[in-house]
Amino acid sequence: MKHYIDLHCDTLMRAALEGRREIGRMEQAMVDLERLRRGGCMAQFFAIFMPPPGYQGPPLPEDEAYIALLRDVLLETVRLHPEELALAGNAGELEDNRRAGKVSALLTLEDGRAVDGRLENLERFYGMGIRLISLTWNHANCFGAPNSRDPEVMGQGLTAFGRDGVVRMEELGMLVDVSHLSDGGFWDVAELVKGPFAASHSNCRALTPHPRNLTDEMIRAVADHGGVVGLNFAPEFVAAPGEAVECTAERLAVHARHLADQGGIECVALGSDLDGISGKIEVDEPEKLGVLFAALDRAGFREEDIERIAMGNALRVIRDVLG
Repeated sequence: MKHYIDLHCDTLMRAALEGRREIGRMEQAMVDLERLRRGGCMAQFFAIFMPPPGYQGPPLPEDEAYIALLRDVLLETVRLHPEELALAGNAGELEDNRRAGKVSALLTLEDGRAVDGRLENLERFYGMGIRLISLTWNHANCFGAPNSRDPEVMGQGLTAFGRDGVVRMEELGMLVDVSHLSDGGFWDVAELVKGPFAASHSNCRALTPHPRNLTDEMIRAVADHGGVVGLNFAPEFVAAPGEAVECTAERLAVHARHLADQGGIECVALGSDLDGISGKIEVDEPEKLGVLFAALDRAGFREEDIERIAMGNALRVIRDVLG
């Protein structure tokens, strides 16, 4: 069993929608603690996904209470399963957890709108344990514009606050995540951030022309910064034009090869997006990651390269950014 780090899942929101207080076992979800352990997870980044404008699902509290609710789900899971799961805010804590045989949980924020244009909120969220922020989701916010099929929107860069915000995030030791961001915003991040940044759950636009994916030039920019791109398991982000819209391990391996060809093997990581995606997905839970690793082997990746994709590259970025 190969150990791995996954940069993105949406299990906390799923738990909240089901009225659950913890995620030890969730039969209807893609991810839970039991399957993380059986699948060999070293560290899971748990997103607090912010419900978008016009959200029409089960009632949820306002932003601040909602963030606290999802954070409490993770904290309660740690409290109930202290021998199996622990929080990690930096590489040292992650390594301590691994030596103790525990899965590490890192908290992230998907959609920076709750920062509300205030640098002090970044500091407050850091104090709450948030170590990565996806600057936007699919709507504009205080950081900037989202990915879009509208060229005008896609070309928009970061706001004045967004530029200050990403600089402050790097100072604090928070990972800047460009998944969901506009192309213009991406290039602003590449200009402003000195160290590694990430596309936590994105694939290759040259293979699948979706605005959520990265161009070859973007992949090289992430790599030049020492960052990583987390392979996303969503069918619409891996299917080539004319192919069935499904996510197979072989198709993920094709995207992994393209990432490695463009940015080097050091930029390839995992960002499954499990519990935030749907459709026909071959690797739809942690225990099936071995299917992906076998596909990478068949695609010609060396064992040490598969280890880098599974864990090593993400761990390096955690060390470089979180300390």
